[in-house]
Amino acid sequence: MRRNTIRSSAMTVLLATAILVAAPRHGVGAQVNSDQRIDEIRHALLRLPYYGPFDALSFSYDKGTVTLSGYAYALGLKADAERAVKRVTGVDTVVNNIEQLPASRNDDELRWRTFYAIYTNDFLSRYAPGGGLWWGHRDHFRREMALGMEPIGSYPIAIVVKNGRIQLMGMVDNQADRTAAELAARGVPGSFGVENRLEVHKTT
Repeated sequence: MRRNTIRSSAMTVLLATAILVAAPRHGVGAQVNSDQRIDEIRHALLRLPYYGPFDALSFSYDKGTVTLSGYAYALGLKADAERAVKRVTGVDTVVNNIEQLPASRNDDELRWRTFYAIYTNDFLSRYAPGGGLWWGHRDHFRREMALGMEPIGSYPIAIVVKNGRIQLMGMVDNQADRTAAELAARGVPGSFGVENRLEVHKTT
């Protein structure tokens, strides 16, 4: 029952932390086509109805082959992600390496405690729903990083919990916010550790 409640809550939000590895260049036309395909794959994942703040998907694309990876908390998300990507024109093969997170009441409690610790933190308030700059999709930053860790989706900070361990994934505005998110997560009782994998948005 607890897991169904969390899944229902997550239906209203959309988070996609996508690691994009573009296909090798074979001329300008090939690169344009590859970039377009990456956009279409990303949008297919963004439309998944159960993609929430406790999931973190990533993918790479290379000459018709998509490799999916990351973590799925929502039930059915792993299979739905594969089906959605297979429907993208030009995708011939999908390798699905997404890890389905195990069901655990303790992990569920940690997810929600960490969620509230981060998204109700006054210092991090602009990352929360309705908080301003970071709320909503941020597609215009999608190629700013070499491996493409992107701030796409409603929640820029993804919270992945497995066997009592917390991972923070996504992107924040600066190092101070990265540190604040980690401190908030470390203050959550009951965890066995926090791994901070948040990237800092680089302005040029």
